[in-house]
Amino acid sequence: QVQLVESGGGSVQPGGSLRLSCTASGTINKWGAVGWYRQVPGKQRVQIARLNSGNYINYADSVKGRATISKDNAMNSWYLEMRDLKAEDTAVYYCNYWSPSGVDYWGQGTQVTVSS
Repeated sequence: QVQLVESGGGSVQPGGSLRLSCTASGTINKWGAVGWYRQVPGKQRVQIARLNSGNYINYADSVKGRATISKDNAMNSWYLEMRDLKAEDTAVYYCNYWSPSGVDYWGQGTQVTVSS
């Protein structure tokens, strides 16, 4: 069983930056994919970054050019760095691991608030 633990959320001023971390306990299959989603109240959870096997990376248009996803296989961890943060980036951020068996695993969520 895989469990994901996130860290790094908090309050940031507009134009600032942050780094979210996700660490997995259990075995991460190298053929799986890792990613980050976010959700605001009353709206669906949306994918903002995904790193597939083979290191293919996709970003949502809303964060493209401001976000970087990376992975540390030795640490069983992946990260999301975001810069030039805007008020509309305020959300609960979730890390995700998709296993090749088709099972999605989720972190507990971490709040990011962008406000002056």
